[in-house]
Amino acid sequence: MPAVTLYGISNCDTVKKARRWLDSHGVAYTFVDYRATPLTRRKIADWVTQAGWEQLLNTRSRTWRELVDTDKQDIDSSKAIDLLCAHVTLIKRPVLESPRGLLIGFDTKAYADLG
Repeated sequence: MPAVTLYGISNCDTVKKARRWLDSHGVAYTFVDYRATPLTRRKIADWVTQAGWEQLLNTRSRTWRELVDTDKQDIDSSKAIDLLCAHVTLIKRPVLESPRGLLIGFDTKAYADLG
């Protein structure tokens, strides 16, 4: 499998599972903790274009629950990008970029299919 980039937050359990899987399968990857290294608006917009904001926006997160109701209403691509830029913890984790595509969340079968 070609080298990939894994984006997430270091202390996220799902990110830890993904990292363990990549390590145990000998997959070369670069990890980007987007709390420590902020994502650009362009990067987030690119992910939204590739996967759709519905896949990327984590509406089950504590951050989502704490948003004011007006922020949660009438979501479209532009508003989702604004929210994801303002609150990176709204991004479903992890996000894996590879030459074969973008994966959001961790699924062992989807990761295995990259190889």
